[in-house]
Amino acid sequence: MWPDADKTQSLLDKAGAGDADAVDQLLAQHREPIRRMIDLRLDPAIVQRLDASDIVQDVLIEANRRLKEYLKNPTMPFHLWLRHIAKDHLIDAHRRHHKAQKRGVEREQPIHRPAWSDRSSLDLAGQLLDQDLTPASAAIQEEMQNRLRDAIAQLDDDDREVILMRHYEMLANQEVAATLGLTEAAASMRYLRAVRKLRDLLAPTR
Repeated sequence: MWPDADKTQSLLDKAGAGDADAVDQLLAQHREPIRRMIDLRLDPAIVQRLDASDIVQDVLIEANRRLKEYLKNPTMPFHLWLRHIAKDHLIDAHRRHHKAQKRGVEREQPIHRPAWSDRSSLDLAGQLLDQDLTPASAAIQEEMQNRLRDAIAQLDDDDREVILMRHYEMLANQEVAATLGLTEAAASMRYLRAVRKLRDLLAPTR
């Protein structure tokens, strides 16, 4: 999901040398991954009022403003730094919309967002659901995605977050650990715990 690390580093080096075009390229190649990261987490209750692209634009504007600061002290990979900014903007957006328009937001019906209907969902569902259920038809694929989406929604925040990071953003365990402020061992255990809970939720009732 995230841009090639070597290409990103090359653009960062050029940006640090004052290349404005490199800055534009750097932000442009991260636009879609950041949009996806936000879209996965945007509350369905406000998605009709606020598009993920609106938040992405604000994130990139702030990233552009703070890039020199980051280049002086890059304490984490660039894409994780962008995620940190995006997470703050997402929290602010949720707080603002729920506080200002709570009554109207609660009346709106949740809708299924594109980020949940892709190969990542089918791959994860295929690992956790009955292996005899082959996703050969569109109807079966949709059923698998719906079951998976509903199960992920039932997880607690910590478990849901690590599933989204590992399977939808394709972050490595080391990156998850750095983002969550955990040791790699702790991040791995959290992921395994989340997978077990998700598998239990997807198991057919007897």
